[in-house]
Amino acid sequence: MNPTASSDDHLPYAGLRVVELTHMVMGPSCGLLLGDLGADVIKIEPPGGDPTRRLLGSGAGFFAMFNRNKRSLAVDLKDARGREVLLRLVATADVFCENFKPGAMAALGLDYPSLSALNPRLVYVSHKGFLPGPYEHRTALDEVVQMMGGLAYMTGPPGQPLRAGSSVNDIMGGLFGALGAMAALARREKTGRGQEVQAALFENNVFLVAQHMMQFAVTGRPAAPMPARISAWGLYDVFTVRDGGQIFLAVVSDTQWATFCAAFGLETLAADERLRSNNDRVRARDWLIPRLREHLADLPADEIARRFEAHGLPFAPITRPHELFDDPHLRATGGLAPVHLAGDTHGGGHAVDTAVPLLPLTLDGQRLPLRRAPPSIGEHSDELLHELGYRNGEIEALREAGVIALQDAGSSRPGG
Repeated sequence: MNPTASSDDHLPYAGLRVVELTHMVMGPSCGLLLGDLGADVIKIEPPGGDPTRRLLGSGAGFFAMFNRNKRSLAVDLKDARGREVLLRLVATADVFCENFKPGAMAALGLDYPSLSALNPRLVYVSHKGFLPGPYEHRTALDEVVQMMGGLAYMTGPPGQPLRAGSSVNDIMGGLFGALGAMAALARREKTGRGQEVQAALFENNVFLVAQHMMQFAVTGRPAAPMPARISAWGLYDVFTVRDGGQIFLAVVSDTQWATFCAAFGLETLAADERLRSNNDRVRARDWLIPRLREHLADLPADEIARRFEAHGLPFAPITRPHELFDDPHLRATGGLAPVHLAGDTHGGGHAVDTAVPLLPLTLDGQRLPLRRAPPSIGEHSDELLHELGYRNGEIEALREAGVIALQDAGSSRPGG
């Protein structure tokens, strides 16, 4: 079933208007969060659409994932008439967010000083590669800041820095932008005025690796990359077992160690004084882990998982992302929402009926709903222009001049 907009009065940001001039992942993640919380998020795109829609490879899912619960207004901001449309919209907005290179918004007259003069209550969220400082004019990508911010070093084997397998800084940077917007909106309740919020990829990445910085501060020893690290736990590893199956197993307390040994017939190890405490087991990992690998090698992964679950021990199958569509927990708890993706929302160019993960939280026990599928290019241009007071003839003139794009220029529109 194709989800459509529904009443959102029960959602915390119902009635809040967000104007989003963003692309790729970081800025759209901010709008995604506010939109899922009930805000009316209006995505501003060029008449040809956000280029993110057409990405292939690892970018093919970007637009489809980060642009639900939004309306699309396709308008040419290089044209004065297009900027006038946007300014009329900003005058009605609570939040404006962007993630373009430094100076781009000022060149269009859309920087914070300009828009706050028009709408003093506006909260302006700027997503950048770096906060103001020596690096601020560099071009940043998630991979760039992972490399320069220590995350790639920590993820890969020694000498082989490796970016994390998801756009972690882009996504978290957008969420921090939304968090800043929430703080600014709370402040506006007291002062009546908006303010500028800045979030940045590099500083987000530094926050992610701060635990390893503090590890060095308290131990005097640099943190080793994850594959070469000294684990905090005696058992915290991926095991390859019967028929090449793989499973992650963890034992992180003395009680769990006793339970694990009993469940797998390891009474000799349970009684070994060299393994009495977790720290003892960490010091013994060089000989302990090979022995456990040998002991478990002939068991199938499913049997190991069954015993770990029965005894309340931490474990995990090694799952590929596409397999999560069939995850029984996600399906049973409503963590995946059905969605229809129009052909212009991804590089494949064809309509897709699928499911999309919702935000990982509940309010009053309820997941936040998918109210709108990711929009087609200019899907809501017509209705938004009418909301701003444009008449049919004016809208048609803007369309014919190429200033705006409508999803269906020939459709009937309400009276003008």
